[in-house]
Amino acid sequence: MEGEIELKRIYDLVDDTDGIRILVDRLWPRGISKEAAQIDYWLKEIAPSNELRKWFHHEVGKYEEFKEKYLEELTTDEDKKERVKELVQILRKGKVTFLYGAKDNKYNQAVILKEFILNESTRCKKDYM
Repeated sequence: MEGEIELKRIYDLVDDTDGIRILVDRLWPRGISKEAAQIDYWLKEIAPSNELRKWFHHEVGKYEEFKEKYLEELTTDEDKKERVKELVQILRKGKVTFLYGAKDNKYNQAVILKEFILNESTRCKKDYM
């Protein structure tokens, strides 16, 4: 299905239904080989900046502020804006799975990125209609 994005820890088993597998972390996750990860793309540039990543440190109490700051990066950083365009194009090819290393499946950058990309994809479709 076009436009479908799943989220999955990179440590979870690879599944035939994953579609295009994209690692959206800045750092390669510990303890997993590139062969075992079976990723199609590693878009480390779209991940939060090192400064933001280190500041957040996966502290749930900082999540809302982290989300706000990450969304700002996605809309103002030129390199990230290019990666967003790239993701929107990839999404048009079919199902995508964003892979991340964080232990928390609710409070991480992949959750924010998924929402942002789906909104961006919808906006782009309207622009070209």
